[in-house]
Amino acid sequence: MLNFLRTTVLLAALTALFMGVGYLVGGQSGMLIAFVVAALTNLFAYWNSDKMVLRMQGARAVDPHQQPDLYRTVEALSQRAGIPTPKIYVIDTDQPNAFATGRDPQNAAVAVSAGLLRYLEPREVAAVIAHELAHIKNRDTLTMTITATFAGAISMLAQFGLFFGGGNNRDNPLGPIGALLAVFIAPVAAMLVQMAVSRTREYVADKDGGEIMGDPLALASALNKISQLAQRTVNITAERNPAQAHMYIFNPLNGQRMDNLFSTHPDPRNRIAALQKQASEMRVDSTGRRPAPRFAQPQQSTASRENGGGWRVPSTGGTEADNATRRGPWG
Repeated sequence: MLNFLRTTVLLAALTALFMGVGYLVGGQSGMLIAFVVAALTNLFAYWNSDKMVLRMQGARAVDPHQQPDLYRTVEALSQRAGIPTPKIYVIDTDQPNAFATGRDPQNAAVAVSAGLLRYLEPREVAAVIAHELAHIKNRDTLTMTITATFAGAISMLAQFGLFFGGGNNRDNPLGPIGALLAVFIAPVAAMLVQMAVSRTREYVADKDGGEIMGDPLALASALNKISQLAQRTVNITAERNPAQAHMYIFNPLNGQRMDNLFSTHPDPRNRIAALQKQASEMRVDSTGRRPAPRFAQPQQSTASRENGGGWRVPSTGGTEADNATRRGPWG
């Protein structure tokens, strides 16, 4: 319910911004046209945005025969997350990265880069996938895709209005100034909304992904490697479509390391620190294991001592099996 409300409020805000751009470049008639375009954009984004994003990012579908280990990992983690197994795609880029898309858990996809599978250990790959599954479970994929669609549409509308003389429209209350405001301020406002949503949801997905995986330190290790390698590797398809950069687990465009208004992702150091704190609270060590449960031996009564009774520390047999089950196919 909360996710639905958040998406509704975001849609309303972006639609209002979209209509505001239309008003600045074309007055009331421009605002009406913008409203119609916004409605069509909403429908398109809801039904087709996942296919559009996958195509624009050069993702190709893979089957269990092509990527058996990846499939087993996604299936195991999806069961833990309590969602259907999403479709699986691979992006042919050497930059280690990943993203999820889809309007709901029943129509979702996870895309991982060839570089992610090449440079990260299986445990780290699993942690990244758990992060993406958290986005799917929380329905962030719809929210993030819609913001990307709207950000691009707002920029296009503003430039379209200026190019066709929106500033000289007699219905425009601010004249050329209104058109200039639409061209420069509205896209920035849309971008700020897009980035703020992305940063907030990344922290939540990190936490939920750590719980799904049962090993927050694996994701911390993965983020550390990705942040170092991504800065040295160009993701050509992401560079061509920068409006979709916020969908990745790590900014594919640059190595920006600041939590500010103009960053699409949180500083990886902040994310790693939060994951380390979560691991401490979960009592998970660097290998992804939890300590065996131990119980204090209470003071025995006189009768109990005489009869040789009393509490004993339970056998920890089976703890390793439990850990193996929790770790899953990634080891």
